[in-house]
Amino acid sequence: MSAFDYLLNGFATALQWQNIIFAFVGVLIGTVVGVLPGIGPISGVALLIPVTASLTSGLPPEAAATSAIILLAGVYYGAMYGGSTTSILLNTPGESSSVVTVLDGYPMAKQGRAGVALSIAAIGSFFAGLVSLIGLVFLAEPLSEVALKLSPADEFSLMILGLCALSGLAGKSVTKALMMTVFGLLIATIGLDNVSGVARFTFDMPELYSGLEFLTIAVGVFALGEVFKTILERDVNEGEIAKISRIIPTKEDLKESAGPILRGSLVGFFKGIVPGSGATLASFLAYLLEKKISKTPEKFGKGAIAGVAAPESANNAASGGAMIPLLTLGIPGTGTTAVLMGALIMYNVQPGPLLFEDHPTIAWGLIASMFIGNVMLLILNMPLVKVFAKLIETPPKYLIPMIVAISVFGVYAVRVSVFDLVLLLLCGLVGYFLAKNDFPMAPLVLGLVLGPMIENNLRRALTTSNGDFSIFIEKPVSLVFLIIAVLWITVPLIMKMRGKKVIVNEE
Repeated sequence: MSAFDYLLNGFATALQWQNIIFAFVGVLIGTVVGVLPGIGPISGVALLIPVTASLTSGLPPEAAATSAIILLAGVYYGAMYGGSTTSILLNTPGESSSVVTVLDGYPMAKQGRAGVALSIAAIGSFFAGLVSLIGLVFLAEPLSEVALKLSPADEFSLMILGLCALSGLAGKSVTKALMMTVFGLLIATIGLDNVSGVARFTFDMPELYSGLEFLTIAVGVFALGEVFKTILERDVNEGEIAKISRIIPTKEDLKESAGPILRGSLVGFFKGIVPGSGATLASFLAYLLEKKISKTPEKFGKGAIAGVAAPESANNAASGGAMIPLLTLGIPGTGTTAVLMGALIMYNVQPGPLLFEDHPTIAWGLIASMFIGNVMLLILNMPLVKVFAKLIETPPKYLIPMIVAISVFGVYAVRVSVFDLVLLLLCGLVGYFLAKNDFPMAPLVLGLVLGPMIENNLRRALTTSNGDFSIFIEKPVSLVFLIIAVLWITVPLIMKMRGKKVIVNEE
């Protein structure tokens, strides 16, 4: 079967009535998550994992997994749409990938063009979503076939590359990001060893024999961490919201935006494929590219429509591109895709090269649902711009109890364990203090998700080589992955050190 035939089968799955509802609910909640400052796509996806488990409890396992991942993916790319709203109206990014949109979005709003800016952001996001999905359709099968030929040593090295890629680009400090990665790998070892049956780091506590529940950690450090930040730091936005008048862009606006939308979509898609790049870096690169090639670069920062179109297209294309390494290689390139991967594993679905062979309904149903979801988002965002803008005014006294309630009931429902609730609270406090000191959370989640898989492939590789570690450098593919991983960490450090030397010499 060709990719087109598989996609048609995917649409047959995605167009089932329950999956259409799940896609709609996902993109709607995602837009709300993006609009509300501080929640972000990672927290939104983590919070909704237990909700999807309850909603799909009566369905067969394959159908439940398909519906759940359709909803969660909808939250992910829906949040990318919604993130522009606060950037444009309030001069406050809804999440990190919308930081660049502030530069020209808010000046446009002050000029009375807030509606046009929001519409162009929605149109750019829609087009970028289609570009990334077309790329996903044509790259998914070839990449899966290549990945199937990888040996255990190759897979181990590829996962190490994935960890280094995200660690090298997450947060302000590479050292702190690497520390969080190692911390994630360490807590992934808690529980009974799958091979020997030996208890590791359990301290004779029966609750720890099955390991730490991924959902508890993710919801704790992201969702409850934000709650503690809002309460303890009184982190409430009191900025003035710009007025929305005209929503439909003019022909001139569309003409000015067409090029930036196309270029931003391509930049975002290719950056999204690379593990660790993420939507934030993609939006920065798209913005800088537009400013570089513009005939009027002085307009940027003062309300240039290209300064909204390019980064918004890039961050949505990057979210679609990030699904490629997740689905085909089993390597989550961002914090949100790491949480999505954890959700798939909870449903006994292993992302990676065998996903398209073992679970084609889930893989192609998800891809097809993303096409449908993007259309829904455009229909939702254009006429309901003013409604979503009102959500920004939601007082924290209503928002915080809702987040806490979803967190507590969701985590408790998974294993019905009071221990998990205590762990949730502890993770929330740890997440708050770590984030306060600029320790990034995404590498921790990635280490927790990839840890068991890294250990499994390490053991398989050493079994075939009779315990000889040289197998990792004797196999050419494995060696290439390890070299790239080392360069990913060391090159930025060397460049940073050289930059400091130049500054010292100039002084």
